[in-house]
Order: sequence, then structure tokens, then C-alpha cells
Amino acid sequence: MHYSVLKPSTTERITIRGLEYNVRRWGRAQAPQLFLLHGWMDSSPTFQFVVDALRQDWQVIAPDWRGFGGSTWLGHGYWFPDYYADLDALLDHYAQGQPARLVGHSMGAAVAGVYAGLRPGRVAQLVMMDFLGLKPPPEAEAPVLLDKWLDAQARPPRLPTHADHAAFVRRLCAVNPRLAPDKAAFLAAHVGRMAGDGRVEMACDPWHKVPSPFVYRIEDVMACWRQVTAPTLMVIAEQGYVTERFGDDAAELRRRLDCFADHRVVTIADAGHNLQHDQPEQVAAALETFLSRA
Repeated sequence: MHYSVLKPSTTERITIRGLEYNVRRWGRAQAPQLFLLHGWMDSSPTFQFVVDALRQDWQVIAPDWRGFGGSTWLGHGYWFPDYYADLDALLDHYAQGQPARLVGHSMGAAVAGVYAGLRPGRVAQLVMMDFLGLKPPPEAEAPVLLDKWLDAQARPPRLPTHADHAAFVRRLCAVNPRLAPDKAAFLAAHVGRMAGDGRVEMACDPWHKVPSPFVYRIEDVMACWRQVTAPTLMVIAEQGYVTERFGDDAAELRRRLDCFADHRVVTIADAGHNLQHDQPEQVAAALETFLSRA
């Protein structure tokens, strides 16, 4: 399918906690709502191919998180709990007190999974795409992380740039060999932007590249997951991050999955971490089979 015939979307800007949020929408305003939450160093157009493969009538709402895409860039460090509060405000704006269907990919799944435990009454169904938490490196000690973070404050981060649109397309295809050229062209046009020197870069605040100064503690995350009451679907890419991190540790994979009281697992064949690009038809079918249960 060529990107020029894909389902049209509109964007709108709303104020969320003092920031301008760019929100992309597909479908009729009267259709059932479905929130799609993108991952790290990405933005809302990443879901275009999945939306095209959906067969049912949905009002799809996909924000660009703060510091990504067309939403406000802070130009300094980001604190992860802000995403929980941003999601809370987004649901106040769009869902109007009704429990929401949340679908998150990667970082979006990290946000949605914890939020669903913190505010279980706000979430009707939860889908986490290729994310079950991180494995902190053994050297992740507080002094080391804080020192790296402090060093980064004196040397503002920069993103790699590409000579032009065509070069960016080639880079996307090199990073993901499964990505068809027409899809790569769409993504390059919609998740990239012109840098100040006329080159092309990802439309993401470079400050997202600065590592967190805090130690990641999976037990804290799992404590939130244990409070999730919504039916939960884990969509795992056959060759994605969940498989890479836990494929040789079945006990740890089971320990994390069992945090969710009502969960099921679907594996997407022949897909890497960006399964929404690699196999959008499989992803859409899995989503609608699960979401139709409500």
C-alpha cells in the first residue's frame, strides 16, 4: 500500500499542563475511542499503517508526547512521571470521565502500564506492545548515573542529521530491513524535520538522549502493574525487545507477566521492535480481536 492513499488524519493543538500538545486523530468523532501512545524517539504518525489496517470503526487519538513531534520541546531534561500526569490530563480532555482503551508501544507502553495501575478506574483495556520493563545494567549505580547526567548538562546533546529526505529514507531502511521503501518515505516525511542547517533529523528533542540520573527499579514498576485491573494484552514482537531481553529467561518473563491479573499474550511473527511498521496487519488484527471483547 502506498502512503499517498492511506487513511487521512487531522491534528489539533491543546494545552496540557502548560505545554502545547500536538494530537493526531483518525476516524469519526462519534466512533469508539482508541488511544495510541508512541514510543521513545518517535511520534504519532508511527501508527499510520496500523490505523490503515483496522477494519472496525474507531476514533483514534494519538498524542505526540512532550518533547516529541509537534508537541512542546523543553530544551532541557525530562522527568518520566510527567508522562503519567500528561496522560491523566489527556484523558480528562478527550475521554470525559469514561474508562479508556490504551494502546502503548515501547515507552508508550511503559507509561500506559504504570498509569493503568495508578488509576485503574480510568482504563478499560490495556495493550502493551513489545515492552515488559527494562533490565538495568549491572553498573547502574546512583553515583555513576548522576555523574553522567551532570556531565551532560554542560554539553547539550545533539541528534544525528542527514543530508536530505532521501538520505533519511535510506537510513530508516538500513536500521530496519523489513521497512518497505514507501513506508520509509512516509515516516521520513512525517517523523522527521528540517534542522537549522537544512539537514534532516528526527523530530525529537535531543535532551531525550540524556540518560536518567535515577536507577531503574523494576520492582517499583511491577508494584504498579499489580494494581492493574483492566484486561491486558501483551503484543510481543518475535524478534523485538521483549524477546531480546527475556527470551533466555522464562522465569523472569513469567514473573513480569504474572503481575497483570487478567492478561493474554500474542506474538507477532517476523517483526522487530517496531512491529507497527513491520507487520501492521497482524498488529491491527490482534488489537481488534482483543478490544472487541469489551
